[in-house]
Amino acid sequence: MAGEEIEIDLDDIERRMNGALSVLRQEFASLRTGRASAVMLDPLMVSAYGTSLPLNQCGTVSVPDPRMIAVSVWDKGLVDSVVKSIHESGLGINPIVEGTLIRLPIPELNEERRRELSRVAAQYAENARIAIRNVRRSGIEEVKKAKGDGMSEDDAHIWSDEIQELTDTVIAKVDSALESKKTEIMQV
Repeated sequence: MAGEEIEIDLDDIERRMNGALSVLRQEFASLRTGRASAVMLDPLMVSAYGTSLPLNQCGTVSVPDPRMIAVSVWDKGLVDSVVKSIHESGLGINPIVEGTLIRLPIPELNEERRRELSRVAAQYAENARIAIRNVRRSGIEEVKKAKGDGMSEDDAHIWSDEIQELTDTVIAKVDSALESKKTEIMQV
């Protein structure tokens, strides 16, 4: 191995860190902010046909106006399961059933609910930071292993610094996303 460069796959580390950021953005999209969004229902699973299906595979989700989400369930037998899933979701929305159409009026958020949603958003961001730090740790362990396989002390230090720099950049993106989501939630 003497004289041979040992490479650390920074692209893979960056891809995994950005994956955590992507999950965070999906979680933020599911937080309701007083405006109707079909994405709010994406995480909901419906008990159907002896299995668990995403809600969007049981019906058509649409947003007819800014304060209403409509779910047109394809199978009349699934209406009760969809309603149950919405009730158990913790979204705080009371469905109105009209045959196979379920209307979900989005109520105004009160100050207490806004603060609660801000705390939930902060928790989502913290989970993303933890995931990013776990990726950093595995990258640093990769560097230590490479050092044991003959990587020079200087190269190991350079790789560690690059991994830390990447971590700082992605965590800054998480913090920025959290701040803009908190601003959106607290907007009246």
